Amino acid sequence: MNRWSAPIGKAWSLFRHEGLFRGGARLIRASRELFRTVPAGDILFVGSGVGASALYRAHHTAEALRFHGFRTSVTTQYDPFLLRYAEKFSGFVFHRSFSTPHIEAFFAELKRRKKTVMFDTDDLVFDGEVFQKTPAYLAMTPLEQKAYISGVGRPFLEDPALSAVSTSTSFLADRLRTFEKPVLLVPNCVSDHDVAHAATISHRRNARTPQKRTLGYFSGSSGHDRDIATIAAVLERLFCQYPELTLFVAGPLTIPAALQSYADRIERAPYASREEHFENIARVDINLAPLEIGDPFCESKSEVKFLEAGLVGVPTVASATRTFCESITDGVDGWVAKTEDDWFSRVRILLEDSKRRDEMGGAAQQTVLRRSTTKTVPIEDTVHFWRDRLLNR
Repeated sequence: MNRWSAPIGKAWSLFRHEGLFRGGARLIRASRELFRTVPAGDILFVGSGVGASALYRAHHTAEALRFHGFRTSVTTQYDPFLLRYAEKFSGFVFHRSFSTPHIEAFFAELKRRKKTVMFDTDDLVFDGEVFQKTPAYLAMTPLEQKAYISGVGRPFLEDPALSAVSTSTSFLADRLRTFEKPVLLVPNCVSDHDVAHAATISHRRNARTPQKRTLGYFSGSSGHDRDIATIAAVLERLFCQYPELTLFVAGPLTIPAALQSYADRIERAPYASREEHFENIARVDINLAPLEIGDPFCESKSEVKFLEAGLVGVPTVASATRTFCESITDGVDGWVAKTEDDWFSRVRILLEDSKRRDEMGGAAQQTVLRRSTTKTVPIEDTVHFWRDRLLNR
Protein backbone atom coordinates (compact mmCIF):
# COMPACT_ATOMS: atom_id res chain seq x y z
CA MET A 1 0.00 0.00 0.00
CA ASN A 2 1.19 3.53 -0.78
CA ARG A 3 2.55 5.26 2.32
CA TRP A 4 0.17 8.20 2.01
CA SER A 5 -3.06 6.48 0.82
CA ALA A 6 -4.62 6.23 4.28
CA PRO A 7 -3.71 9.74 5.52
CA ILE A 8 -4.90 11.32 2.27
CA GLY A 9 -8.17 9.42 2.60
CA LYS A 10 -8.55 10.53 6.20
CA ALA A 11 -7.82 14.14 5.25
CA TRP A 12 -10.56 14.02 2.62
CA SER A 13 -12.97 12.63 5.23
CA LEU A 14 -12.10 15.52 7.54
CA PHE A 15 -12.95 18.09 4.88
CA ARG A 16 -16.12 16.20 3.94
CA HIS A 17 -17.46 15.99 7.51
CA GLU A 18 -16.12 19.19 9.06
CA GLY A 19 -15.61 21.64 6.24
CA LEU A 20 -12.51 23.34 4.88
CA PHE A 21 -11.78 25.61 7.87
CA ARG A 22 -12.37 23.23 10.79
CA GLY A 23 -11.03 20.18 8.94
CA GLY A 24 -7.99 22.14 7.76
CA ALA A 25 -7.22 23.29 11.30
CA ARG A 26 -7.28 19.69 12.53
CA LEU A 27 -5.06 18.61 9.66
CA ILE A 28 -2.48 21.27 10.49
CA ARG A 29 -2.42 20.20 14.13
CA ALA A 30 -2.01 16.56 13.11
CA SER A 31 0.84 17.32 10.70
CA ARG A 32 2.85 18.87 13.51
CA GLU A 33 3.21 15.40 15.01
CA LEU A 34 5.51 14.48 12.13
CA PHE A 35 8.15 16.88 13.37
CA ARG A 36 7.83 16.45 17.12
CA THR A 37 11.01 15.61 19.02
CA VAL A 38 11.25 11.92 19.94
CA PRO A 39 13.64 11.47 22.89
CA ALA A 40 15.47 8.15 23.22
CA GLY A 41 14.26 5.65 25.79
CA ASP A 42 13.23 2.06 26.46
CA ILE A 43 10.05 1.69 24.38
CA LEU A 44 8.80 3.57 21.32
CA PHE A 45 5.10 3.54 20.47
CA VAL A 46 4.42 3.94 16.76
CA GLY A 47 0.83 5.12 16.45
CA SER A 48 -1.39 4.74 13.40
CA GLY A 49 -2.22 8.45 13.44
CA VAL A 50 -3.28 11.20 15.82
CA GLY A 51 -6.91 10.31 16.52
CA ALA A 52 -8.61 8.94 19.62
CA SER A 53 -7.47 5.37 18.97
CA ALA A 54 -3.78 6.35 18.89
CA LEU A 55 -4.33 8.62 21.88
CA TYR A 56 -5.56 5.75 24.04
CA ARG A 57 -3.37 2.96 22.70
CA ALA A 58 -0.10 4.83 22.21
CA HIS A 59 0.00 7.98 24.34
CA HIS A 60 -2.00 6.72 27.32
CA THR A 61 -0.35 3.30 27.42
CA ALA A 62 3.06 4.98 27.16
CA GLU A 63 2.13 7.20 30.11
CA ALA A 64 0.95 4.18 32.13
CA LEU A 65 4.31 2.46 31.54
CA ARG A 66 6.16 5.62 32.58
CA PHE A 67 4.44 5.37 35.96
CA HIS A 68 6.09 1.93 36.23
CA GLY A 69 9.54 3.34 35.56
CA PHE A 70 9.92 2.84 31.81
CA ARG A 71 11.20 5.57 29.51
CA THR A 72 8.67 5.76 26.69
CA SER A 73 8.13 7.95 23.64
CA VAL A 74 5.45 8.17 20.96
CA THR A 75 5.53 8.94 17.25
CA THR A 76 3.37 8.10 14.23
CA GLN A 77 3.96 5.64 11.43
CA TYR A 78 4.30 8.60 9.05
CA ASP A 79 7.33 9.99 10.89
CA PRO A 80 9.97 10.51 8.18
CA PHE A 81 12.76 9.71 10.66
CA LEU A 82 11.54 6.29 11.80
CA LEU A 83 14.67 4.42 10.73
CA ARG A 84 16.77 6.59 13.02
CA TYR A 85 14.91 5.30 16.07
CA ALA A 86 15.99 1.69 15.60
CA GLU A 87 19.10 2.30 17.70
CA LYS A 88 17.46 4.67 20.21
CA PHE A 89 15.04 2.15 21.76
CA SER A 90 15.06 -1.49 22.86
CA GLY A 91 11.35 -2.17 22.42
CA PHE A 92 8.74 -1.07 19.88
CA VAL A 93 4.93 -1.13 19.87
CA PHE A 94 3.16 -0.71 16.54
CA HIS A 95 -0.43 0.38 17.05
CA ARG A 96 -2.61 -0.62 14.08
CA SER A 97 0.19 0.29 11.69
CA PHE A 98 -0.62 -0.04 8.00
CA SER A 99 1.70 -2.09 5.83
CA THR A 100 3.62 0.46 3.72
CA PRO A 101 7.14 0.36 2.27
CA HIS A 102 8.20 2.80 5.01
CA ILE A 103 6.89 0.55 7.81
CA GLU A 104 8.14 -2.65 6.16
CA ALA A 105 11.66 -1.21 5.93
CA PHE A 106 11.56 -0.13 9.57
CA PHE A 107 10.27 -3.52 10.74
CA ALA A 108 12.98 -5.25 8.71
CA GLU A 109 15.63 -3.12 10.40
CA LEU A 110 14.24 -3.93 13.85
CA LYS A 111 14.34 -7.63 13.04
CA ARG A 112 17.90 -7.31 11.83
CA ARG A 113 18.84 -5.71 15.16
CA LYS A 114 16.83 -8.36 17.06
CA LYS A 115 14.67 -5.77 18.81
CA THR A 116 11.55 -6.64 20.81
CA VAL A 117 8.51 -5.78 18.71
CA MET A 118 4.85 -5.81 19.80
CA PHE A 119 1.73 -5.17 17.74
CA ASP A 120 -1.30 -3.50 19.35
CA THR A 121 -4.90 -3.27 18.20
CA ASP A 122 -8.15 -2.04 19.74
CA ASP A 123 -10.46 -3.09 16.90
CA LEU A 124 -11.11 -6.10 14.70
CA VAL A 125 -9.31 -4.37 11.82
CA PHE A 126 -6.79 -7.20 11.46
CA ASP A 127 -9.56 -9.37 10.02
CA GLY A 128 -10.11 -7.74 6.63
CA GLU A 129 -13.01 -10.03 5.68
CA VAL A 130 -14.99 -9.08 8.80
CA PHE A 131 -14.05 -5.41 8.75
CA GLN A 132 -15.18 -4.90 5.16
CA LYS A 133 -18.74 -5.68 6.26
CA THR A 134 -18.83 -2.98 8.93
CA PRO A 135 -20.43 0.48 8.71
CA ALA A 136 -17.05 1.95 9.69
CA TYR A 137 -15.48 0.52 6.52
CA LEU A 138 -18.41 1.55 4.30
CA ALA A 139 -18.17 5.12 5.64
CA MET A 140 -14.53 5.42 4.53
CA THR A 141 -13.23 6.98 1.36
CA PRO A 142 -11.88 4.55 -1.30
CA LEU A 143 -8.32 5.53 -0.38
CA GLU A 144 -8.94 4.68 3.29
CA GLN A 145 -10.65 1.40 2.38
CA LYS A 146 -7.61 0.33 0.39
CA ALA A 147 -5.56 0.28 3.59
CA TYR A 148 -7.97 -2.13 5.31
CA ILE A 149 -8.72 -4.68 2.60
CA SER A 150 -6.18 -7.30 3.66
CA GLY A 151 -6.40 -6.55 7.38
CA VAL A 152 -4.42 -3.94 9.30
CA GLY A 153 -1.41 -5.45 11.04
CA ARG A 154 -1.63 -8.89 9.49
CA PRO A 155 2.00 -8.87 8.26
CA PHE A 156 3.06 -8.24 11.87
CA LEU A 157 0.79 -10.90 13.30
CA GLU A 158 1.98 -13.54 10.86
CA ASP A 159 5.69 -12.76 11.25
CA PRO A 160 7.65 -15.13 13.56
CA ALA A 161 9.77 -12.16 14.70
CA LEU A 162 6.82 -10.50 16.44
CA SER A 163 7.34 -10.91 20.20
CA ALA A 164 3.77 -10.36 21.43
CA VAL A 165 0.40 -8.74 20.81
CA SER A 166 -1.46 -6.33 23.09
CA THR A 167 -5.13 -5.43 22.89
CA SER A 168 -7.91 -3.63 24.73
CA THR A 169 -10.65 -6.24 25.34
CA SER A 170 -10.95 -9.91 26.27
CA PHE A 171 -13.02 -10.48 23.10
CA LEU A 172 -10.14 -9.27 20.92
CA ALA A 173 -7.62 -11.19 23.03
CA ASP A 174 -9.46 -14.44 22.23
CA ARG A 175 -9.44 -13.63 18.50
CA LEU A 176 -5.74 -12.75 18.51
CA ARG A 177 -4.66 -15.99 20.21
CA THR A 178 -5.26 -17.77 16.91
CA PHE A 179 -1.98 -16.22 15.70
CA GLU A 180 -0.13 -18.20 18.40
CA LYS A 181 1.66 -15.21 19.88
CA PRO A 182 1.64 -14.12 23.55
CA VAL A 183 -1.41 -11.85 24.00
CA LEU A 184 -1.38 -9.14 26.66
CA LEU A 185 -4.59 -7.43 27.79
CA VAL A 186 -3.98 -3.69 28.14
CA PRO A 187 -7.31 -1.99 28.95
CA ASN A 188 -7.96 1.52 27.72
CA CYS A 189 -7.51 4.19 30.37
CA VAL A 190 -7.76 7.96 30.80
CA SER A 191 -4.65 10.09 31.23
CA ASP A 192 -3.41 12.06 34.20
CA HIS A 193 -4.31 15.24 32.30
CA ASP A 194 -7.85 13.92 31.71
CA VAL A 195 -8.27 13.29 35.43
CA ALA A 196 -7.03 16.77 36.35
CA HIS A 197 -9.23 18.47 33.76
CA ALA A 198 -12.31 16.48 34.77
CA ALA A 199 -11.85 17.66 38.35
CA THR A 200 -11.97 21.29 37.21
CA ILE A 201 -15.31 20.91 35.42
CA SER A 202 -17.18 18.91 38.06
CA HIS A 203 -19.12 22.05 38.99
CA ARG A 204 -20.96 21.77 35.68
CA ARG A 205 -22.80 18.75 37.04
CA ASN A 206 -24.46 21.04 39.59
CA ALA A 207 -25.20 23.92 37.24
CA ARG A 208 -27.74 22.24 34.95
CA THR A 209 -31.33 23.36 34.55
CA PRO A 210 -33.40 21.06 36.84
CA GLN A 211 -36.43 21.05 34.49
CA LYS A 212 -34.41 20.04 31.44
CA ARG A 213 -33.02 16.56 30.92
CA THR A 214 -30.41 15.76 28.27
CA LEU A 215 -29.28 12.43 26.88
CA GLY A 216 -25.87 12.33 25.24
CA TYR A 217 -24.48 10.29 22.36
CA PHE A 218 -20.80 10.81 21.51
CA SER A 219 -20.16 9.04 18.22
CA GLY A 220 -16.47 9.90 17.98
CA SER A 221 -16.11 8.94 14.33
CA SER A 222 -18.14 8.14 11.22
CA GLY A 223 -19.66 4.69 10.87
CA HIS A 224 -21.87 4.73 13.97
CA ASP A 225 -25.22 5.20 12.21
CA ARG A 226 -26.17 1.55 12.75
CA ASP A 227 -25.33 1.77 16.46
CA ILE A 228 -27.67 4.67 17.19
CA ALA A 229 -30.31 3.01 14.98
CA THR A 230 -30.50 0.11 17.47
CA ILE A 231 -32.15 2.46 20.00
CA ALA A 232 -34.00 4.80 17.62
CA ALA A 233 -37.39 3.37 18.66
CA VAL A 234 -36.45 3.77 22.33
CA LEU A 235 -35.46 7.41 21.82
CA GLU A 236 -38.74 8.04 19.99
CA ARG A 237 -40.70 6.65 22.97
CA LEU A 238 -38.68 8.77 25.37
CA PHE A 239 -39.20 11.94 23.32
CA CYS A 240 -42.96 11.26 23.31
CA GLN A 241 -43.14 10.67 27.07
CA TYR A 242 -40.84 13.52 28.15
CA PRO A 243 -41.57 16.80 26.31
CA GLU A 244 -38.63 18.49 28.06
CA LEU A 245 -36.13 15.84 26.93
CA THR A 246 -33.28 16.75 24.55
CA LEU A 247 -30.58 14.72 22.83
CA PHE A 248 -27.01 16.00 22.48
CA VAL A 249 -25.11 14.38 19.60
CA ALA A 250 -21.38 14.92 19.15
CA GLY A 251 -19.46 13.87 16.07
CA PRO A 252 -20.49 12.72 12.59
CA LEU A 253 -23.80 10.87 12.64
CA THR A 254 -26.91 10.49 10.49
CA ILE A 255 -29.97 10.96 12.68
CA PRO A 256 -32.37 7.98 12.23
CA ALA A 257 -35.50 8.73 10.20
CA ALA A 258 -37.72 7.91 13.21
CA LEU A 259 -36.23 10.89 15.06
CA GLN A 260 -36.37 13.47 12.27
CA SER A 261 -39.62 14.93 13.61
CA TYR A 262 -37.78 15.75 16.85
CA ALA A 263 -34.96 17.63 15.12
CA ASP A 264 -35.65 20.76 17.17
CA ARG A 265 -34.83 18.77 20.33
CA ILE A 266 -31.58 17.35 18.99
CA GLU A 267 -28.45 19.44 19.43
CA ARG A 268 -25.49 18.71 17.16
CA ALA A 269 -21.85 19.41 17.96
CA PRO A 270 -18.85 19.03 15.61
CA TYR A 271 -15.39 17.75 16.49
CA ALA A 272 -14.19 19.08 19.83
CA SER A 273 -10.79 19.22 21.49
CA ARG A 274 -10.11 16.74 24.28
CA GLU A 275 -10.92 19.35 26.93
CA GLU A 276 -14.10 20.47 25.14
CA HIS A 277 -15.13 16.83 24.75
CA PHE A 278 -15.20 16.29 28.53
CA GLU A 279 -17.02 19.59 29.00
CA ASN A 280 -19.66 18.43 26.51
CA ILE A 281 -20.11 15.15 28.37
CA ALA A 282 -20.50 17.03 31.66
CA ARG A 283 -23.46 18.88 30.12
CA VAL A 284 -25.61 15.76 29.75
CA ASP A 285 -27.54 13.81 32.37
CA ILE A 286 -27.23 10.31 30.88
CA ASN A 287 -24.64 8.94 28.47
CA LEU A 288 -25.83 6.45 25.84
CA ALA A 289 -23.53 3.73 24.45
CA PRO A 290 -25.53 1.57 22.01
CA LEU A 291 -23.89 -1.19 19.96
CA GLU A 292 -25.15 -4.20 18.01
CA ILE A 293 -24.97 -7.08 20.48
CA GLY A 294 -23.38 -10.16 18.94
CA ASP A 295 -21.81 -8.35 15.99
CA PRO A 296 -18.06 -9.22 16.08
CA PHE A 297 -16.89 -5.70 15.31
CA CYS A 298 -19.16 -4.18 17.98
CA GLU A 299 -18.23 -6.85 20.51
CA SER A 300 -14.58 -5.92 20.05
CA LYS A 301 -15.22 -2.30 21.08
CA SER A 302 -13.78 -1.15 24.40
CA GLU A 303 -15.51 0.61 27.30
CA VAL A 304 -14.14 4.09 26.46
CA LYS A 305 -17.59 5.72 26.38
CA PHE A 306 -18.22 4.45 29.92
CA LEU A 307 -14.79 5.67 31.09
CA GLU A 308 -15.10 9.17 29.68
CA ALA A 309 -18.60 9.74 31.02
CA GLY A 310 -17.78 8.20 34.38
CA LEU A 311 -14.75 10.44 34.80
CA VAL A 312 -17.06 13.48 34.97
CA GLY A 313 -19.72 11.71 37.02
CA VAL A 314 -22.22 10.98 34.23
CA PRO A 315 -24.00 7.59 34.35
CA THR A 316 -24.00 5.39 31.25
CA VAL A 317 -26.62 3.05 29.82
CA ALA A 318 -24.84 0.71 27.40
CA SER A 319 -25.63 -2.26 25.22
CA ALA A 320 -24.92 -5.57 26.93
CA THR A 321 -21.85 -6.46 24.86
CA ARG A 322 -19.23 -8.67 26.47
CA THR A 323 -16.95 -5.70 27.17
CA PHE A 324 -19.60 -3.51 28.76
CA CYS A 325 -20.85 -6.42 30.87
CA GLU A 326 -17.27 -6.97 32.11
CA SER A 327 -16.70 -3.24 32.77
CA ILE A 328 -20.00 -2.12 34.30
CA THR A 329 -21.44 -3.41 37.56
CA ASP A 330 -25.05 -3.45 36.38
CA GLY A 331 -27.28 -1.18 38.42
CA VAL A 332 -24.38 0.18 40.50
CA ASP A 333 -22.01 2.25 38.36
CA GLY A 334 -23.99 2.00 35.16
CA TRP A 335 -26.54 -0.11 33.33
CA VAL A 336 -26.33 -2.64 30.51
CA ALA A 337 -29.34 -3.26 28.30
CA LYS A 338 -30.20 -6.25 26.09
CA THR A 339 -33.63 -5.28 24.76
CA GLU A 340 -35.50 -2.13 23.80
CA ASP A 341 -37.57 -2.48 26.97
CA ASP A 342 -34.32 -2.67 28.99
CA TRP A 343 -33.14 0.55 27.39
CA PHE A 344 -36.43 2.35 27.95
CA SER A 345 -36.86 1.32 31.60
CA ARG A 346 -33.26 2.07 32.61
CA VAL A 347 -33.14 5.48 30.97
CA ARG A 348 -36.57 6.33 32.39
CA ILE A 349 -35.49 5.50 35.95
CA LEU A 350 -32.46 7.78 35.64
CA LEU A 351 -34.53 10.57 34.12
CA GLU A 352 -37.07 10.48 36.93
CA ASP A 353 -34.81 9.76 39.91
CA SER A 354 -32.15 12.45 40.27
CA LYS A 355 -30.73 10.85 43.43
CA ARG A 356 -30.25 7.49 41.66
CA ARG A 357 -28.74 9.29 38.70
CA ASP A 358 -26.20 11.18 40.82
CA GLU A 359 -25.34 8.08 42.85
CA MET A 360 -24.72 6.02 39.73
CA GLY A 361 -22.63 8.79 38.18
CA GLY A 362 -20.60 9.07 41.37
CA ALA A 363 -20.07 5.30 41.48
CA ALA A 364 -18.94 5.33 37.84
CA GLN A 365 -16.43 8.05 38.65
CA GLN A 366 -14.99 6.01 41.50
CA THR A 367 -14.75 2.94 39.26
CA VAL A 368 -12.81 4.89 36.65
CA LEU A 369 -10.44 6.43 39.19
CA ARG A 370 -9.87 3.07 40.89
CA ARG A 371 -8.96 0.99 37.83
CA SER A 372 -8.96 2.99 34.59
CA THR A 373 -6.44 5.82 34.83
CA THR A 374 -2.85 5.64 33.64
CA LYS A 375 -1.83 5.37 37.31
CA THR A 376 -4.29 2.62 38.25
CA VAL A 377 -4.90 0.51 35.12
CA PRO A 378 -4.02 -3.17 35.77
CA ILE A 379 -1.15 -3.87 33.35
CA GLU A 380 1.04 -6.06 35.54
CA ASP A 381 1.52 -8.69 32.81
CA THR A 382 2.69 -6.04 30.37
CA VAL A 383 5.05 -4.54 32.94
CA HIS A 384 6.56 -7.98 33.61
CA PHE A 385 6.87 -8.63 29.88
CA TRP A 386 8.85 -5.45 29.24
CA ARG A 387 11.02 -5.77 32.35
CA ASP A 388 11.95 -9.29 31.34
CA ARG A 389 12.72 -8.30 27.75
CA LEU A 390 14.66 -5.14 28.59
CA LEU A 391 16.65 -6.67 31.44
CA ASN A 392 17.71 -9.61 29.30
CA ARG A 393 19.15 -7.43 26.53
